[in-house]
Amino acid sequence: MQSEKPSAALYRQCVSDLLESGEVKSLENFEQHFGTSRLQHSLNVSYYSFLISKFLHCDYRSAARAGILHDLYLYDRHCDKTSESHVFRRPKEALKNAEELTDLNDIEKDAIVNHMFPLSKGVPHYKESYVVSAADKYNAVLESCERLGKKVKHKLAFV
Repeated sequence: MQSEKPSAALYRQCVSDLLESGEVKSLENFEQHFGTSRLQHSLNVSYYSFLISKFLHCDYRSAARAGILHDLYLYDRHCDKTSESHVFRRPKEALKNAEELTDLNDIEKDAIVNHMFPLSKGVPHYKESYVVSAADKYNAVLESCERLGKKVKHKLAFV
């Protein structure tokens, strides 16, 4: 059996407590991008944030944890209509839920609340926050394109 890469084991050490939480597990029940669950999206953002931050010699643990928690809002944005825009509401809701779940450092708080940059009013204050924000955008595009690619492939099969 081939041994796993050391970074995968190190990544799990950074986030294993979060992945055991019922709140984080419940993200599996919410769709994020065209068939990708919010949990899978958060794992994608978290792992890319971890790898990039590790490469840049930043606080990879905080980036990985913020990636897991950045979309910890427990409502379906399609059904829950409020006067506040979802773009502005969800980072605050995610931060509130994350703070109830675990102790957060300043980097984690900043990355969670500012992950919608540049769409939101908040500006990241740490390199790790920019990494999480970029990983979020990157994964949103990948997840959306994957679904679109499957639709196109399915339609082409009937041509």
